[in-house]
Amino acid sequence: MVSLYFRATHRRGAARNGRQISQVTGQKGGTRTSSAAFCFGGPVGRRTPLFELHQELGARIVDFGGWDMPVQYASQIGEHHAVRRAAGIFDVSHMCAVDLKGLRVRQFLQHLLANDVAKLKVPGKALYSCMLNEAGGVLDDLIVYFLNESAFRLVVNAGTRDKDLAWIRSIGQQFDVQATERTDLAILAIQGPEARAKTAALLSASGANAAMALGPFFGRDIDGWFVARTGYTGEDGFEVMLPASDAVRVWRELNAAGVVSCGLGARDTLRLEAGMNLYGNDMDETTHPFESGLAWTVAMQPGERRFIGREALEKVLANTAAPPRQLVGLVLEDRGVLRSHQKVVPAGETTSGTFSPTLERSIALARVPAGAVQQVQVDIRGKLLNARVVKPPFVRFGKAMI
Repeated sequence: MVSLYFRATHRRGAARNGRQISQVTGQKGGTRTSSAAFCFGGPVGRRTPLFELHQELGARIVDFGGWDMPVQYASQIGEHHAVRRAAGIFDVSHMCAVDLKGLRVRQFLQHLLANDVAKLKVPGKALYSCMLNEAGGVLDDLIVYFLNESAFRLVVNAGTRDKDLAWIRSIGQQFDVQATERTDLAILAIQGPEARAKTAALLSASGANAAMALGPFFGRDIDGWFVARTGYTGEDGFEVMLPASDAVRVWRELNAAGVVSCGLGARDTLRLEAGMNLYGNDMDETTHPFESGLAWTVAMQPGERRFIGREALEKVLANTAAPPRQLVGLVLEDRGVLRSHQKVVPAGETTSGTFSPTLERSIALARVPAGAVQQVQVDIRGKLLNARVVKPPFVRFGKAMI
């Protein structure tokens, strides 16, 4: 789910200092662990229905925003290439699906979200949006699915699920909307040029036809699953919400069909190549959508829609005194590796950075003063290295875009 998305890479730097970095949920924290650590009284976090299968498959398990999640299986770069070239499967069951029901649920979402659910006219259609606080800061990014006029489904990030649920329920009370966390579901992301066909092969003949007929950013119930044509990798594919009891069987069947098990490390390099934001890195409660590359997700029209955070955003747009900031892409032109929180010269900071397996170059997102600057330098371990400013995405459907 485009918003279903993360901050977890198994990086040499992270391994050295013992810190592990989270996902589209984007929480920092935890220490690196292995499966063996759990056998000897090591830290235990929340677990998805697939946790034991991940151990069986030899995954390296990390603390990921309070969840025990696979960061990689055999090779992070191999998993990355599998998604770009064929198909890979990710466990994203730590993401939080929330069903919203009530006669005024559409009005509620028009107040809650910066994007406008009035755009959702056909059942199954999905919309990506930020959920803002009154100051215009990003509480979370999410996907909302229109099921019917009294029922919508949200998918929010794992690391923000508790605060999101509290916020959604608090505001929802004003509209008599009931929010139900779907803890009975597992969520699998099957991504890559072969992903849709391999997933559809597990469905009935009519179900396979229905799945293959789904347009981009649509989802529907098919054979007891909710199949959505969304993703967080820059490739085509499905995100499937299915009964937790079915998850292991489906994962094994997809493995048998040649779909590669992939961890959060590959998910991070894929999403960054695709220029997709990670909550907690590229935006958070201290930043607003306009300085986070997310202006396209804010519907300021119609003017009478008073969504939470609107007044703050109007002040941002009207304030010509404060220098605006923007989120841009960087491609490193010297030898080195871009990471988050590196100083950008003349001004700014990287928000996400990694080595791109597809481009075989180091790339990053960075928040810098708005302007037409085409060349900057990044401070990497005390050395100023040259970087070119580009417009994301870096890679789309396996092809270089820069």
